[in-house]
Amino acid sequence: MKTSSKVARGIAVTAVAAAGGMSLTVPSAMAAEVPQTSLSSISALGPHESFGRLGPLTDLVIERLLVSDDVAASKFGTDSPIENPVREQQVLDQVRAQADALGLDPDDAVAFFRDQITASKEVQTGLFARWTAHPDQAPTTRPDLEQIRLRLDQLTTALLQQLAATVDVRDKPIACTVHLALAVGSGTVLEGLNTLHRQALGTAVRSVCTAAAR
Repeated sequence: MKTSSKVARGIAVTAVAAAGGMSLTVPSAMAAEVPQTSLSSISALGPHESFGRLGPLTDLVIERLLVSDDVAASKFGTDSPIENPVREQQVLDQVRAQADALGLDPDDAVAFFRDQITASKEVQTGLFARWTAHPDQAPTTRPDLEQIRLRLDQLTTALLQQLAATVDVRDKPIACTVHLALAVGSGTVLEGLNTLHRQALGTAVRSVCTAAAR
């Protein structure tokens, strides 16, 4: 069951406040790269907005992971495999073309989206295993896969736009690491992610701080 929004935000605010205290241990030479998050800025956030400069990017990554639940539900009990190399290559080709237009390094963008695809397959594999072991938990309806793919295409464009908008943070290793930890930690709490989705989120964001600095 998801943590209620009010309680989740309280937990996340406490975590951010603690992180702010820990920032005192960061060497002064690095201080300019560490994000300063105030409680006033947190209070202005919406109910499911991850913290920090990488919050919007992380929110989109989480949304894509949650869409993977629908992908799994659409395939479970059918002949459709989790692995779909043709579809995956179509996505990566789309990413490469759009990245160039946005001024992103196409190879870096493709690496980031390979992680999104891998994370999605981790979620699907985990759900398949759960539903097979516990048929009573299996979905009773089958979402339209074509409609899901339209949503995924929209998320691809939005994610690429956020990658372009955050290059100035992502190409600074220290700042990126701090912002990403803040975003992932708060996003995990605010969305009430379970173990499967938390692990997949770790896979999905592993290239965020290395893509721009490769």
